[in-house]
Amino acid sequence: MAAGRAPPGIGGPQRDVGLGMTTVTAERQEFAIAILGGPTTVIDIGGRRLVVDPTFDPPGEQGYLTKLTGPAVSDAELGPVDAVLVSHEDHPDNLDTSGRAFALAAPILVAGPTHAGRLGPAAIPLAPWQTTQVGAVTVQAVPAEHGPADGDRDADGNINTEVIGFVLSGNGIPTVYVSGDNASIRVVTEIAERVGQVDVAVLFAGAASVPIKERGRPLTLTSHRAAAAAAVLNAPVVIPSHYTGWAHFSEPATNIPAAFDEAGLAGVLKMAPLGEWTTP
Repeated sequence: MAAGRAPPGIGGPQRDVGLGMTTVTAERQEFAIAILGGPTTVIDIGGRRLVVDPTFDPPGEQGYLTKLTGPAVSDAELGPVDAVLVSHEDHPDNLDTSGRAFALAAPILVAGPTHAGRLGPAAIPLAPWQTTQVGAVTVQAVPAEHGPADGDRDADGNINTEVIGFVLSGNGIPTVYVSGDNASIRVVTEIAERVGQVDVAVLFAGAASVPIKERGRPLTLTSHRAAAAAAVLNAPVVIPSHYTGWAHFSEPATNIPAAFDEAGLAGVLKMAPLGEWTTP
């Protein structure tokens, strides 16, 4: 980094530090990733368009959560998509009413076993390490832990709820890891060991915190844990997601570039304006 230059993203959560970015439209990209707000991530890869955790409702109360801003790009503006990947369907900040309708209308819908059952027969259930195909893109479910390691677990061993992340890969296709609502570095280490080199990591990094759950301790990656996860993955590009747009994110977005700078990883962090493509 040049002397005197601020770390990427300092000065606001939507500073452009990506390369060749344009606003997301129905026009497909060869390989690009965009964050629309909250967890909603659009990935054009291998000739396919995939959307992770669609949330298209306007701002307002969503049960015990408060949505502060709507998506930077509407579902209609995305045009046709090839698949929707749902990390979990029972939290409105990961799948709201409009997002659920969007997901159920997609040609391919993937979720963890429990949540696929709740979404209905249209959903493909994937347990961690299982795969399915979206054209030439292999979609692999990977583990996630939605809270602290000593958190309360359900009968199936899940903290908070069943959550999965995703790894996208294929012949001649970059490998992309999407963390979902994961708070565990141990889980990230396991994924790195089993998957191998990750080219791009999309990390849900808002340090989500709800007073009624786990004594208010973070349920997703904090900024410093996101930097630690990036170090474990050794990914040349890291794109934060799920860090803005909801009241329960407990850290300001500016914490993310500061944490990466402290870790000596400022060069891998790409924080594009919401709704803009990052071409890694």
